[in-house]
Amino acid sequence: MGWLSDRLDQPFVVESRPGGATNVATEAVIRADADGHTLLLATSPNATNATLYPNLKFSFIRDIAPIAFIGRLANVMVLNPSFPAKTVLEFVAFAKANPDKVYFASAGNGTAGRMSGELFNMMAGVRMEHVPYRSTALAVADLLSGQVQVMFENVVASMDYIRTGKLRGLAVTTTTRSALLPDIPSVADVLTGFDSSPWFGVGAPKDTPAEIIGKLNREINAALADPKVAAGLADLGTVLLPGSPADFGRLIETAKWGRVVKFSGAKVE
Repeated sequence: MGWLSDRLDQPFVVESRPGGATNVATEAVIRADADGHTLLLATSPNATNATLYPNLKFSFIRDIAPIAFIGRLANVMVLNPSFPAKTVLEFVAFAKANPDKVYFASAGNGTAGRMSGELFNMMAGVRMEHVPYRSTALAVADLLSGQVQVMFENVVASMDYIRTGKLRGLAVTTTTRSALLPDIPSVADVLTGFDSSPWFGVGAPKDTPAEIIGKLNREINAALADPKVAAGLADLGTVLLPGSPADFGRLIETAKWGRVVKFSGAKVE
């Protein structure tokens, strides 16, 4: 957040609050003073956790005021090279012919990778079996060795594996191709409307004054328009999506991911 410190001429301290797939950090911000001095780096798990965690003490939509959307990250559907499918259509045909024999890995139940796989199951009418791991590194290791067949992983983290042939990049999970992997099509080319793009933006406690939210929104959007900031985020695979607080609010698809969570039967206590 150094770029925001520069624009507002005041320090921003990044405080990591791990735990509960963003729930610990989110609750800490909700309980903070609504004065614009405590902000949340909101991410896509915030949209799934309302359904995934049945006993949350807060509502992300009700208790966090959206300030600014920053962008989306492309994930890519990667396969072990021994898997016979070369296209999404071939993958769907194989999975339908071999129910419960295709295993997809993720770094855990509430992760974007898990949700991408379950959205694929739901939209394609297939039944891949989910295999959760304690970390992305462990999941990738088993994908490389062929213990599992498919994973939905970040484009930047997957690029070297794809370029060296250790993994096969089948399709990206954004609605359009990624600039970092322009030769790989989108899942949406076959499954119309498929979009499973991890996102991130900035939020604040719900009673934060509108003038503070407006000022922060203007400064964040101005920073995103800075070529250096934009280039740095692009190198991380980020598609920038500046806009108003209301724009950010509309992009938080809690209902969509609630349907996916219920379809999958996923639950985290």
